[in-house]
Amino acid sequence: MKQAKIDKDADATTLCLEGPGVTILPGETRSANNAKNSTIITGRWTPMLALAGATCCLGSAVPAGYNIGVMNNPAQIMLAFCNASIQRRYGEEISYDSLHIVWAAIVSIFLIGGVSGSLTASSVADKLGRRGALGIGNVCGIIGAVLFLASKPFDSIELLMLGRLVVGLSGGLATSLLPMYMTEVAPLNLRGAVGVLCQLGITCGVLLAQIAGLDSVLGTENYWHVMLASFAPLCILAVLVTFILPESPKFLFVVKGYEQRALKELTRLRGVNLNHLLNEVTLLRQESTASSSTDNWTISRVIREPSLRLSLILVCALQCGQQLSGINAVFFYSSSIFMEAGLNLKESQYATLGTGIINIGMALISVPFMTLFGRRTLLLNSCYTSMACLIVLCISIININSSPIMPWICIVAILAYVLFYGLGLGPIPYFIGSELFDVGPRPVAMALGSVSNWGGNFLVAMTFPSLQRAVGPYSFLAYTACILLLALFSRRYLPETRGRNTIDIAATMTRGFKSQPNDPNHI
Repeated sequence: MKQAKIDKDADATTLCLEGPGVTILPGETRSANNAKNSTIITGRWTPMLALAGATCCLGSAVPAGYNIGVMNNPAQIMLAFCNASIQRRYGEEISYDSLHIVWAAIVSIFLIGGVSGSLTASSVADKLGRRGALGIGNVCGIIGAVLFLASKPFDSIELLMLGRLVVGLSGGLATSLLPMYMTEVAPLNLRGAVGVLCQLGITCGVLLAQIAGLDSVLGTENYWHVMLASFAPLCILAVLVTFILPESPKFLFVVKGYEQRALKELTRLRGVNLNHLLNEVTLLRQESTASSSTDNWTISRVIREPSLRLSLILVCALQCGQQLSGINAVFFYSSSIFMEAGLNLKESQYATLGTGIINIGMALISVPFMTLFGRRTLLLNSCYTSMACLIVLCISIININSSPIMPWICIVAILAYVLFYGLGLGPIPYFIGSELFDVGPRPVAMALGSVSNWGGNFLVAMTFPSLQRAVGPYSFLAYTACILLLALFSRRYLPETRGRNTIDIAATMTRGFKSQPNDPNHI
């Protein structure tokens, strides 16, 4: 039998693989009887896998979500700082419109950083490994926090803007790399559960930002710069823990060809002897044989490759469609709707925090849901119910003054929308690319999907104020139409990925739009 190659970093205690189904430790012999009686263990949460998930969620996704939501509540305080800083440093009065252009640049440059981080994620992930690339994202977050802390004492809006750009870069790396790393280190039956961690972390981060921005916490004239940097301890802790996390066995085995190191990391992750992991080793070998991942998968090559076209369009459509579903517009509207229902300003702020808590609750619930139900089923049901909620919300806002009960119908519609959004539209787009693509083109596909997500976010941010002024609550019907298109496209072309390896899934989608991935003969 052919012995696996030993990479240059393997030591004397490294495991040796003597065949596709039999593993032997150095100095140990196994009879056919023993091989036959070896135990195949179903994937489970082990301490190392849980540590990896917690580190990625808290150290990468939570800071990304925090920086998405942190600029809202104390916006007027930071606007006043920008105005005063320009007057003190440049000796010029700035008009109201010019000041808001400066503020828009400070806020939106975060999205430019996110796109840049997403575009660089694939090359960083292949050069430094998934774990190393996540560490780079954490370091970018720390640098951004330092710039935030320095912006007030140095009276510099330039440092504030640069900090937003750098934390955007960190967020772009996180949304591309976290789902890819976690789905690669998780066993097949937990792949969906760990894929939810990105959405869970982002929603937690947004909620923490909303809390930190309250004037009773850090959203004050003296502490707003501390508020902006409050996520930094999570990044610092994540950098330290990253050194003990295992690298992705799939990356080592399939991309780098370091089979012995990959098997060693696999045993660390699963917490059992390699002899109990014959199924996973076999899958690694199959993926390594089937994949041409040792080739150079550039962005242009992935875009031009006909066999990947449908998968790539699906990933980008789902990521962009997640933003075009109107989730940020609903959060924007929620505070004013709560006030229409009779709540005062502070009460409406806390009610808005309640929507964030529901969002987190659904992200937590979706962890077991991804194990119990199919991705396609959850996504489509999430689309249909979210559409219904937006239609009810639109009608109830239009008639909000016609009856005392209408404001409360609006509130219920908002809460129900957030709940159903979290069922599938929220978590699935972040990790679906890791299930549709082989290891080779996966980093590029995940990066392009992340770019689409940030692009959709930017599109909504730029168009929603104008759309809302032009057509008012009818703007929600535009988002309903976007969800409908996404649902129709996904119903036709999105295959069920739960419990299936990427080789089988990719094989059903090689003919582009002529593919029939949901044909029972392919499943």
